[in-house]
Amino acid sequence: TVEPGIYFKSTDLLVPEELRGIGVRIEDDILITADGYEILSDQLPRESADVEAWMAGLLA
Repeated sequence: TVEPGIYFKSTDLLVPEELRGIGVRIEDDILITADGYEILSDQLPRESADVEAWMAGLLA
């Protein structure tokens, strides 16, 4: 997997209170083959509005 992300320490007073102690990470699952690679997660949302809409649908 390739996992870029950001994490906020719960004790970091420079971070807004509502963000302290959380992390966000976008992962890609990549299959490596003899002929190259295939991104298995390429159909997942990437933009924040798309992720929020997708999550809202899961929680509905």
